[in-house]
Amino acid sequence: MRIVAPLAALSLTLAAGAALAGPQCNAPKDKWMKEADFRAMVEKQGYQIKTFKVSSGQCYEIYGHDKAGKKVEIYFDPATGAEMQRK
Repeated sequence: MRIVAPLAALSLTLAAGAALAGPQCNAPKDKWMKEADFRAMVEKQGYQIKTFKVSSGQCYEIYGHDKAGKKVEIYFDPATGAEMQRK
């Protein structure tokens, strides 16, 4: 029983970390949209970008607001600009 509890706690911690991670984008970097073109496309859709970055899963990730002013965190495929995940 002494070994089972720590192992269970460790597995829950690892599962929680995986659940927090964003999507994986696998496009080769030479196929990615230019950052300026991507930003222009997203802003044309009505988003206000506060923070732009490349996520650990190699997706474009923005933090900002949508047309209605609601906070958003969205991951995009850097090659196509398609939305991958929204939090």
